[in-house]
Amino acid sequence: MSTQPYEVVIGLEVHVQLLTQSKMFCRCSTCFGAAPNTQTCPVCTGMPGSLPVMNREAFQLSLKTAVALNCEIPEFTKWDRKQYYYPDLPKNYQISQYDLPLSREGWLEISDPKGAFEPKRVRIIRAHLEEDAGKSMHDEVAGKADSRIDLNRAGTPLLEIVSYPDLRSPQEARTYLDELKLLLAYLGVSDCNMQEGSLRVDANINLHIPTPAGKVATPIVEVKNMNSFRAVERALTYEAARQYDAWQETGLTLGAPGGHKTTRGWDDQAQVTRPQRQKEESSDYRYFPDPDLVPVTVKPDEVQRVRRGLGELPAALRQRLQATYGIDAYDADVIVNQGRALVDYYVALADAVGDGKRASNWVQQDVLRTLNERNIGIDAFPISAAALAELLHMVQRGDLDNSRARDVFGEMLSSGKSPADALQALGIARVDRGEIVELCQRLLSENPQIVAEVKGGKQKALGALIGQAKRHNPNANPATVREVCLQLIETMSS
Repeated sequence: MSTQPYEVVIGLEVHVQLLTQSKMFCRCSTCFGAAPNTQTCPVCTGMPGSLPVMNREAFQLSLKTAVALNCEIPEFTKWDRKQYYYPDLPKNYQISQYDLPLSREGWLEISDPKGAFEPKRVRIIRAHLEEDAGKSMHDEVAGKADSRIDLNRAGTPLLEIVSYPDLRSPQEARTYLDELKLLLAYLGVSDCNMQEGSLRVDANINLHIPTPAGKVATPIVEVKNMNSFRAVERALTYEAARQYDAWQETGLTLGAPGGHKTTRGWDDQAQVTRPQRQKEESSDYRYFPDPDLVPVTVKPDEVQRVRRGLGELPAALRQRLQATYGIDAYDADVIVNQGRALVDYYVALADAVGDGKRASNWVQQDVLRTLNERNIGIDAFPISAAALAELLHMVQRGDLDNSRARDVFGEMLSSGKSPADALQALGIARVDRGEIVELCQRLLSENPQIVAEVKGGKQKALGALIGQAKRHNPNANPATVREVCLQLIETMSS
């Protein structure tokens, strides 16, 4: 339970660059990293007489995302001109959607497996298509303070996903972004690379503060320039504290003098937000229908076709893994969050082993560690699910303990050998149970004090015997040694 003397209210605007080869209204490439102003044409640079043509693939990817976000899909949507002047906007307007967007009134469910907050549905106001602006590059490092414009990005298709102010903490905001990014990755609609500008976040935040006279609200602030989800969480944490301090000093509320909405930028190096400008209202943009683009109609059977083609999404996958393989919410979350390819690997492994928890432990502790160390994806992992299952079967049968199994795992990684060949290469041999019984009998006769302690209820004393057994025979399974020793001591007791 929060002890803060205020309630944080957060809504997010997420701009997602869609995974298309060409721009929203022309054929120019969207490939990242090209030399400045080499991916432009009369349409995306706003030359007089040029006419836009809608990118059908961008619309289909947007429709797919909107359906996955449980949005209502109207049969009729149109294009609007959002007018403002900025050097990186060559047309002096942006083609967007205003009063009739392609989708509205959806939701995305979020939860925290560790229980930091209760599961909740974050409502989505709208998800609409628009074109991106260009990029301003400010050369302040060299001391010249020159600014240059790169229009390669102008006209790139963006899907803007706007949430209601349903988030109540910076942690919830980050969780929402993580879940949204994961959903987009499963859908295959964007690479969501924040470093390349494929996913950008603006946050609207204010505070509701209880007072003796009733609840008051601080002015809404839009926070920009956040280049990672961690930065979003830090920026919102700082901004909430800043607004509360400002309210204590001035008593500023919505509607009061100076209480207008503002925009602030996040300075990641200084870890503060800095004022930028007064926030515009929709009326400032003078929206009107774009006369060069025809409206788009979407029939209900098209929406159903898209819905049928979505496949299994993250929330449903988590539930299935828990129900089918008996793992907890945290383990399911870790596996699903790595992407569909790792889920498929885990499912194949768990099915072959017949033990979902054991498979989960090995995937999280050993497979993921290797992927992170080598900076590779599961598709490049050298041990197949079938080969790893064969190794885990050896552990299940008692042929190997976990420590020895991980030695074999390491040999399989480095050499590409099968479990059996890796065992042979390491000189690990299966120990017959009869040998274990003989070894345990000798150790018990040599250690009467340990026998007495175990008879007295101190089973931890067996640890010393297990250590001795491993020194006598490194291939001896500790679990088997423990089991045999207990059986022999019970026989001695009777």
